[in-house]
Amino acid sequence: MRPTAALVRSTVLELVILTAHVLMYPTGMAQERRPVRLPVPRGEALAAEPLPPQESVGPAAGRPPVLLLHGFIDNRSVFVLLRRSLRRHGWPLVWSLNYSPLTCDLRTAAGLLGRHVEEVCARTGHERVDMVGHSLGGLIARYYVQRLGGHARVRTLVTLGTPHGGTRVAPLASAHPLVRQMRPDSEVIRELAEPAPHCATQFIGFWSDLDQIMVPVETARIDHPDLRVRNVRVSGVGHLALPVHAAVAAGIRQALTTEEAQAGAAGAVSVA
Repeated sequence: MRPTAALVRSTVLELVILTAHVLMYPTGMAQERRPVRLPVPRGEALAAEPLPPQESVGPAAGRPPVLLLHGFIDNRSVFVLLRRSLRRHGWPLVWSLNYSPLTCDLRTAAGLLGRHVEEVCARTGHERVDMVGHSLGGLIARYYVQRLGGHARVRTLVTLGTPHGGTRVAPLASAHPLVRQMRPDSEVIRELAEPAPHCATQFIGFWSDLDQIMVPVETARIDHPDLRVRNVRVSGVGHLALPVHAAVAAGIRQALTTEEAQAGAAGAVSVA
């Protein structure tokens, strides 16, 4: 079957983004100092940008801090454009986190994410944060929110191309434990399907109809009867474009506004 014009355009865009990201990747490898020093198991640390002095003395006007969490074998450099977009449009407290490439258990990464959230709240004076997770990063953030009590700290979780139902792509990559945990039959996916009646976090799931990493593409939708969910379909871009495309960034900004605005927001983003 011949590929559609939209798929061809998306594939070309993915290749361009991949090339640019390979060049940018070294800039995001450095393990930046944590806002507050706490003992962390060796090889499992989350790293983040240091808090500027003016951001460590109390809550900024209105909007909570935003934490960005990257996907598998990636780093914080993937969020350069999104972070810039958020700060330009009125989010002063934005940090990109790295989880260690040595991490072999999603649950461990989720627990360490929780430690970092506590540090950010302590330093900024905010009681809650917002999160944006791309791919595996969204699954780590959801596990923290849904299974480790993170709903008390996370107001809104936005996921971008996250395998909420598990993905069947690249079976040979299952040699890595984190990839196995992203399979539809994994224990982690089963845990996330369990009841979560007290989860107060608002979930926004961006999923793309041309995402070739999510198999099937609908697996990036959040489907859980106990969660407050709005799924947003993205047309015209692939997996790598989700955290860098301007139209998606606009949708994320909309998702991170007040819950009243979220209720009236559109349920689709088109970048064609």
